[in-house]
Amino acid sequence: MLKNLHEQKPVQLGLGLIMGILFGFFLQRGQATRYDTILGQLLLQDFTVMKIMMTAAVVGMIGIYTMRRKGMVQLHPKEGAIGSTVVGSLIFGSGMAILGYCPGTALGAVGQGSMDALVGGVPGMLVGAILYSTLYPILSESILKKGDFGKVTLPDYFKVRPLVAVGGLYMAIITVFFVLEIAGF
Repeated sequence: MLKNLHEQKPVQLGLGLIMGILFGFFLQRGQATRYDTILGQLLLQDFTVMKIMMTAAVVGMIGIYTMRRKGMVQLHPKEGAIGSTVVGSLIFGSGMAILGYCPGTALGAVGQGSMDALVGGVPGMLVGAILYSTLYPILSESILKKGDFGKVTLPDYFKVRPLVAVGGLYMAIITVFFVLEIAGF
């Protein structure tokens, strides 16, 4: 079923567009596209964004590993390294701290009519992408591959079956949610 989809690029693009619109809609409904919500997360006062992202991570993991177990999909993990993680985190964090949006929430905010996201966010993402692609040859030789840990998934890293990794992450997220609720967040 999904193998046929892999060969049909226009259908993939159409599904990607539909999923992107749905993603933006749900971000907006969850109020993650509001500047005040993002600022509250950065100030550790409102954990709405973290709750949304953690829920997405566990739901995605369950879906991917279920489809993988049924032979519907194959995993294609990308190589990772501490250097690339640090550089990516600094770029992402700087943009989020300056503007108050991450790329997904910025585009969702543009969709709901937020001019700050349109005027600052979209050009900022384009400038950041151009700078990164321009500096990539230098960064890839010097920083990005430092601390290379290869193509590894959580089950590979912890040397456990996927069900154990997914269940462990699920329990960890439920625990975090429980603690946040008790703390009044």
